[in-house]
Amino acid sequence: MKEKRERVLVGMSGGVDSTVTAKLLQEWGYDVVGVYMKLHDNPAYHERNIERVRHVAEYLGIEVSVLDLTDAFKEAVYDPFVEGYRRGLTPNPCAVCNRHIKFGRMMEYADELGCDYLATGHYVRHDGRNILEAVDETKDQSYFLFDIDKSLLPRILFPLGEWRKEDVKAYAAKIPALQAFATQKESSEICFVETTYVDVLKKHMNVDMPGEVLDTEGNVIGHHKGYMHYTIGKRRGFFVRGAQEPHYVSRIIAEKNQIVVTKKDTLLADRIYFDRPNLPDSMRDFECEVKIRYRTKKIPCRVRIDEEGQGTIELQEPVYGVAAGQAAVFYEGPRLLGGGWITGAE
Repeated sequence: MKEKRERVLVGMSGGVDSTVTAKLLQEWGYDVVGVYMKLHDNPAYHERNIERVRHVAEYLGIEVSVLDLTDAFKEAVYDPFVEGYRRGLTPNPCAVCNRHIKFGRMMEYADELGCDYLATGHYVRHDGRNILEAVDETKDQSYFLFDIDKSLLPRILFPLGEWRKEDVKAYAAKIPALQAFATQKESSEICFVETTYVDVLKKHMNVDMPGEVLDTEGNVIGHHKGYMHYTIGKRRGFFVRGAQEPHYVSRIIAEKNQIVVTKKDTLLADRIYFDRPNLPDSMRDFECEVKIRYRTKKIPCRVRIDEEGQGTIELQEPVYGVAAGQAAVFYEGPRLLGGGWITGAE
């Protein structure tokens, strides 16, 4: 009797990474089915991508479905994104989406289809217990996966974790039916932000509200065009009287529509506070390395978490631009330990 092949659901976006992921898994002997997730309301965007996904499905001879998760995405990701900026935070919607949608609702859909595994085109690896950085460090996406449920790892496949981006494109370019995917423009980092995040916020609130610029002692030293235009570390778009050198946003006071600015040498922080940790219960006082944004380098640090889940990070070297709402993600070498959500720094 022929042995039943293991079935895998592949999240397909219409891009080269998920396309090659589906092709590789089929070559490796899996019974592949695809799903395209509609996460936001942009008909032209979805029409274009669904056409690409169906082209790939036809080439591979696999079934593909469209899963409408717009309501779930709005509740879990989009609305908190808008509310975060309203409160003066700098949200990280991709990490939230990975927890609740891609490795939440999509995994539930895999169960409905009787799939053994869920696969995505993320550049990341895992050993069944821990997430590991991708071989291609320039494309590694482990930072955005810090908050997913690690108990799901035995059922998740990341075929591109051992690949480099240029090799993925070269692979697609050799297959006539997939050549167009090798040269198409890469999608933006945040799928529902077509231009800038401010344009998204304009749909929900007035972002152009002139306000005061303060120094670190609370003195009014200038003016700005509305606090939602600024994130921590930004140095343009506001006026400071008599400034002879650049000033940078160090704090946003949303309730008063004020921003606090300072010179670069005083923007440094060596202590970071965070909450909602996603770490094993045993990890309450440990040393590791931390990334405070996706594109920043790792910094050696000491982490302590109290009984209420409030964490403190003592950095061995100070960093610029620590923003509340972003993620502090902890590593031990290439191994992702977990992380938490930044609430402040000093």
